[in-house]
Amino acid sequence: MAEQDGRRTQLERRTEAERRVIDAAVRLIARKGSRAVTLGEVGREAGYSRGIVHHHFGSREQLLDAVVRHAQRFDVPATEGTALDRLTAVVRAYLDMAMSRTPATGAFLLLWAESVAADPVLEPLFAERDTAFRADLADVVAQGVADGSIRADADPTATGAMLVGLLRGLGMQLLSSTGTSFDDGLADRTAAFVRAALAGPTPPGGRVAP
Repeated sequence: MAEQDGRRTQLERRTEAERRVIDAAVRLIARKGSRAVTLGEVGREAGYSRGIVHHHFGSREQLLDAVVRHAQRFDVPATEGTALDRLTAVVRAYLDMAMSRTPATGAFLLLWAESVAADPVLEPLFAERDTAFRADLADVVAQGVADGSIRADADPTATGAMLVGLLRGLGMQLLSSTGTSFDDGLADRTAAFVRAALAGPTPPGGRVAP
């Protein structure tokens, strides 16, 4: 029993150290961008040595991968109803996250901008994630076409790409230092816009319109 407790404590310590390192990297990247961030600097920000950071993540590239995975997450509430309801819930949740202006949001968008500039480390990381995001949205669109909540002429692949562009573009405007600002209704208005543009013959609730 004591041995099991020791193993569990060791796992907890490792989890806590990794969380602190990722949080420290997020804060630094949100302030300075990834190119100015080193393992040593991340270690100092987290209260550890460079060696600890290297021990847990192996390299700067692997640390950035972990940061991207962490910062990309956003919670979408469980949604009953049609595929269009689920799609607009994703749009609203993404923009709610972007408007929260947390360090994780800022770090993710800065890293994405660096990847667009062909950063050799970040470009493949975001290519993989953007492809998966587009595919996930395209799948929901296809479901919506099938259940009638999304118009029949909506091409799932093209619509998924357009939605990613819309969400990333609004996120970058929120990150911009040029004074761009939006009120708290942005997420709801954008979700309503997407719903109006894509709505098919099935009304809310999933009943087929006569």
